[in-house]
Amino acid sequence: MRVRARIPGLEPDVMKPPRVCPYEGCQGKYFKMHEHRCAKPLRDTKSERVVAYRRKCLACGRTHRVYPQGVSKAQQSDRLKMLSILLYILGISYRGVEDFLTALGCYLDHTTIYRNIQAAGEQVQHLRRGLLEQPASKVSVVGADLTYLRCRGEKVALAVAIDAQTGVTLDVEILDNEDTETMKAWLGPLLKLVDAEVLSTDDQDVFKAVADSEGVSHQICRQHVTRNVLDFVAKTAEGVLSAPPPVPEGPDVMPEQLLEDLALLEWIMLGHPENGPQLLAELYARYAHAPAPGKGKRATIWYRMRNHVLRLWNHWHRHTCYRTPSADGAIPVEETNNATERVIGWDIKERYRTMRGYKREESIVNVAMLTAWLREEPAGQDLSELFVS
Repeated sequence: MRVRARIPGLEPDVMKPPRVCPYEGCQGKYFKMHEHRCAKPLRDTKSERVVAYRRKCLACGRTHRVYPQGVSKAQQSDRLKMLSILLYILGISYRGVEDFLTALGCYLDHTTIYRNIQAAGEQVQHLRRGLLEQPASKVSVVGADLTYLRCRGEKVALAVAIDAQTGVTLDVEILDNEDTETMKAWLGPLLKLVDAEVLSTDDQDVFKAVADSEGVSHQICRQHVTRNVLDFVAKTAEGVLSAPPPVPEGPDVMPEQLLEDLALLEWIMLGHPENGPQLLAELYARYAHAPAPGKGKRATIWYRMRNHVLRLWNHWHRHTCYRTPSADGAIPVEETNNATERVIGWDIKERYRTMRGYKREESIVNVAMLTAWLREEPAGQDLSELFVS
């Protein structure tokens, strides 16, 4: 796990009082000192006690404490919270983190450590949503994919969306199912929010429907498609060479010509020539009249060839979207969806492989978003914003 984070420090003599009264419904800005020295016991790697002060809001008359930097009303310091979070994200179990911190003289039970993780994950989601809602948060190319985890013994679908040009995670969501409408309900609003121009995904039909409904260009991962075409070509050619099947009524294509067409199909998908649509149209014309299989019958090689070529021809613009220049002349999207798969591997699968599964769906999202945030933040970034009083 490649995570570098600056753990928040504790500054006993540095106070940063809020400028506005912290109580809901009060916007008071004027205060007077109410108590100069308030001792606060603390769980921390170094300090066991800090001194705070109490002040009174002149607008509502209520008092609140002002703590040193790195301390909140919680019993733990921000430093200890961050340490427990990092240890868990790096692969240690909750009870393992408890044992580690106990050995350092900073006892935290595993339930508190769990709550630290969940609270930080929820805060990350809040921060990410706030960033995406800013006017300058345009994301030209959104990458999306699905992965699967176990929660309470059941398989759940986890949808991931990223900025495909920077690798920054935009959203992680548990989906009830993989239906088109469910995918549109999740991904559609996100594409609008970031004003996306291109959607980069694998070859699942639900993503095609989302791209079309939202009016964005669509890049299908070239690596996935090429691998599928090569598998089809190899298996079909092997079948023709080992036992040449009889030519059905309809297509006037002998097995020899079929082998040549398979080689041509392979060349088209490996090279993506400019005249690819024309070549695919000519191939389809040769197999267009292949008879469909009867009920309970297996489709002939000719009919499978027809359907395979037709699918590639219909979606040629999705296979070659990476060639379309953007308004500034730059190539807008990579030809594969590897960026999304890397994020899934780093932020979800790497931590998950040491586990037996999750107990709460919310935990899946919280841990994934938190891991992504920690990995994506530059080394030395102040992470105190993860902790809210």
